Amino acid sequence: MKGFIKEFKEFISRGNVIDLAVAVVIGGAFTAIVNSLVNDIIMPVIGIIIGGISFESLSVAVGTAEIKYGMFIQTVINFLLIAFVIFCVIKGINKFKKKEDNVCEEPAAPAQDIVLLTEIRDLLRNNK
Repeated sequence: MKGFIKEFKEFISRGNVIDLAVAVVIGGAFTAIVNSLVNDIIMPVIGIIIGGISFESLSVAVGTAEIKYGMFIQTVINFLLIAFVIFCVIKGINKFKKKEDNVCEEPAAPAQDIVLLTEIRDLLRNNK
């Protein structure tokens, strides 16, 4: 039992598990931001454009059951909008990273021993 607990402690304290936990928390917060963007900003504009039609209220009664196909349509639209927003964010991040990668860095000065060896080589060439 002690070996199991020790192994579990080693597993849980690994960097990968902690990184994953942080990613899940940040992902949850990012999901809330994207959902708010879609539900509170984009969908009202789309509602105005299509004349205030709400898909959520569309349904069909089959016997005693109610099939809410409007909710499905709304969920698909939300998914597509969320996917588009995430695509735009990732595209922006990649563009920013590409600009960072293209920044030219000055080459580092050669080490002192390399400088001395180069000077010795040049002196030997000139003495021939």
